Amino acid sequence: MRILGIDPGIAIVGFGFIDKQGHKLVPVQYGSIQTEAHTAEALRLKQVYEAMVQLLDKYKPDAVAIEKLFFNRNVTTALTVGQARGVLMLAAEQKGLPIAEYTPLQVKQAIVGYGKAEKKQVQEMVRMFLHLSAVPKPDDVADALAIAICHAHSSALQQKINEVNKR
Repeated sequence: MRILGIDPGIAIVGFGFIDKQGHKLVPVQYGSIQTEAHTAEALRLKQVYEAMVQLLDKYKPDAVAIEKLFFNRNVTTALTVGQARGVLMLAAEQKGLPIAEYTPLQVKQAIVGYGKAEKKQVQEMVRMFLHLSAVPKPDDVADALAIAICHAHSSALQQKINEVNKR
């Protein structure tokens, strides 16, 4: 199963493709989509959308996991991230891909085992889970891989629950 994890944003979208092979998680490709500041918002959203479509076409994931919007203090940023999240989800939906959404708390719980884990702890666990020599940069990329790992763990649990319910 190939999973795409996405950390949405307008300036930087982190993405990470991993393959789940039994109990093993293998990194396939990861990086970021970046847009220029001081560019029209509509153009930036178009750039994010088109870049995601290209990634989906190239790496052909079986599932997409995206971070749920977390409202903090800055409403303007949250709205912009929400718009980026929308075009990213649209790209996945148009490809017929199942989309799972996870809160930052759920991701931290799945990766570190503690919902209030620090960012550095999550990043180090991502590095260890995927046997990487260094923590991926920028932080958005490590976050995207964490979301993909979270989905890999959660989908396995959901599959077992579905099997039990069929009996």
